[in-house]
Amino acid sequence: MRKRIAIFASGSGSNAQKIMEHFKYSDSAEVALVLSNNPEAYVLQRADNFEIPTHVFDKHDFYQTDDVVNLLKRLEIDIVVLAGFLWLVPDNLLKAFPNKIINIHPALLPKFGGKGMYGDKVHKAVLEAGEEEHGITIHFVNEHFDEGEVIYQAKFRVEPGDTLEIIKFNGQQLEHLHYPKVIENLLKKYN
Repeated sequence: MRKRIAIFASGSGSNAQKIMEHFKYSDSAEVALVLSNNPEAYVLQRADNFEIPTHVFDKHDFYQTDDVVNLLKRLEIDIVVLAGFLWLVPDNLLKAFPNKIINIHPALLPKFGGKGMYGDKVHKAVLEAGEEEHGITIHFVNEHFDEGEVIYQAKFRVEPGDTLEIIKFNGQQLEHLHYPKVIENLLKKYN
């Protein structure tokens, strides 16, 4: 039986798209559900294009009820993948999927992580700090923003004169290349 992936995203969903593409014809795993806390998120359209069911929830559903956890269990989800999802994962979800919730962060953690550090804010901080290398981190999710155990990192050099757009593009290339493969490798370890 194929492993089942749930993707949480808050925005455009370019990483979610790459994951959906990667597993579209896979014999080992499938994206079974895309969830968002933003009813306007473009990721919902991307999921619809792949004929993958979607679920939109609000803060109350996520933090005050077990609705989201129960849905994931009902759908027999094996791994939860955060792809540009900006809310802290609640305790009930962490307990329901121990070491089975992963996130991608657009920096080399532990640098440039934490609450409020996402997207262009991360890349601007990297440029302002004069970093010579930048990259991505794929990590397990725990009760703190960007502090879970690191699974995988990939780096690139920041060249003198690189702009925000250049380092953002370089980072996204690494995200799109590595995230689906890391998910696939993790799923091979699950019974």
